[in-house]
Amino acid sequence: MKSKNLIASVLIAASLTTAVSTVVTISGSMITTAFADSTSTASSDSSAASSSATQIHNLSKSYVVYGAGASQQSTLKTILGVTDNYEQLTTTGADAQQYLGLSGVADSAMISSVAVAPAEPGSGILVNIKDFNGKNNISQVTSQQYSMAATMAGVKDVIITVSANQAVSGEAALAGVYKALEADGATLDSANTEAANNVMNATQDAINANSGDSSYAGKLTSAVTKTAGEVAQKKQDGQTITINIIVNQLNINLNKQGIADETSSTQVQNIATALKDVADAPISNSSAFVTQAKDLAGRLSSSVGNVMAQAKDFANSADVKQAANWFITNIWNPVVSWFQSIFG
Repeated sequence: MKSKNLIASVLIAASLTTAVSTVVTISGSMITTAFADSTSTASSDSSAASSSATQIHNLSKSYVVYGAGASQQSTLKTILGVTDNYEQLTTTGADAQQYLGLSGVADSAMISSVAVAPAEPGSGILVNIKDFNGKNNISQVTSQQYSMAATMAGVKDVIITVSANQAVSGEAALAGVYKALEADGATLDSANTEAANNVMNATQDAINANSGDSSYAGKLTSAVTKTAGEVAQKKQDGQTITINIIVNQLNINLNKQGIADETSSTQVQNIATALKDVADAPISNSSAFVTQAKDLAGRLSSSVGNVMAQAKDFANSADVKQAANWFITNIWNPVVSWFQSIFG
């Protein structure tokens, strides 16, 4: 019995040390986090700029965007970490048309909901997909894909948190992010958002084909994002961008990530075709985008799973406190209960 108690004490103490470190970081720093969630089912929810500054927008406050078809909003509010300082919006079928180019989508088909909060400068786009009542209802799109697409659309330094009260594929979650950005005063270029959506969709087949490799999504989106930034730099240097240039650059980056053999030539071609849209869009005239793409590619390379942001990443102290409470409830308390069940 003494042996069991000793083991339990050591294990719990080690866990407490980790948790206390996390909480201290949470309470002692400003936080920027990004969480992204899918809002669609597979069937239903699914001009050069005069200045590069017009292509990149810094969020001034936090937003929560509920899908018009989402139920149990009070539960979603808690899961998304929403506080009183969040402005509330709703995505409808009209938003699916405006931001995703999807026609004929009913309001009831807009299911997933998303919280968008400012992040610390230089954080990039951090996305967390959160379970709803213990279940991940986003069946396809990964946190890394959301992060990649939002960056290509001109979003900067935000934490996106996504969740859905029922199973959906995830494509439409970006509509909520785009709607929040426009509500914040951003002028989104449809060429940028369309290109970003195309790249996200183009990566889906390769990610599905490698679903058994938990690191593949991060490595692929890293290679794709890095390629987008490198091609944009070439364009700004005066080079004419062809599909062959993009394919060659993408293959170089896939090799660097060690996933060239796991990515078919057809998948590479489809992704390169989508990246050509990015190269032709105004976002590729932005020097800030080149920097952001490079920085995000480094972060994505080692990103695994649904959680990219921690409480320490939030820029707003109220958001930090909410994130810390979520950590205690969903991570710390279950760990303590598990140890107690074994050694109690």
